[in-house]
Amino acid sequence: MEGFLGDAYLWVKAFHIIFVIFWMAGMFMMPRYLAYHCQYSVGSEEDAKWIEREAKLMRIILNPAMIAAWILGICLVLNLGFGAEIWLYAKLALVFLFSGFHGMLSRIRKDFADGNRTKSEKFLRKINEVPAFVAIAVVILVVVRPF
Repeated sequence: MEGFLGDAYLWVKAFHIIFVIFWMAGMFMMPRYLAYHCQYSVGSEEDAKWIEREAKLMRIILNPAMIAAWILGICLVLNLGFGAEIWLYAKLALVFLFSGFHGMLSRIRKDFADGNRTKSEKFLRKINEVPAFVAIAVVILVVVRPF
């Protein structure tokens, strides 16, 4: 394989996909956790359990997986060079937006931990679908390469 990654290219690509899967799994879980969390009163014993679960999900799965996916993805992009096809730029735009969604969930989680229920259960159940749409779009862009 050409580029600075050489023979390591396929290994980097494989680990990129693995960490994206971990990130996506966590991104499917967090809005659902927050929706379930809404059902309990602030300060209750169950509220404290959800705060702990959400913090662990963010700290142990979501943040490390996102960071690893980004680092490996940047390596892959640099290996290809900046003359890449339009599908790659579209994918990168989606990843930037998805990273912003990650940040939004992190903010909502912190608000919940502080006792501020800034979003409704209905809202959280609706945004739980965002990762599915992102996954569909990214897979189509990478596999089909429509442009």
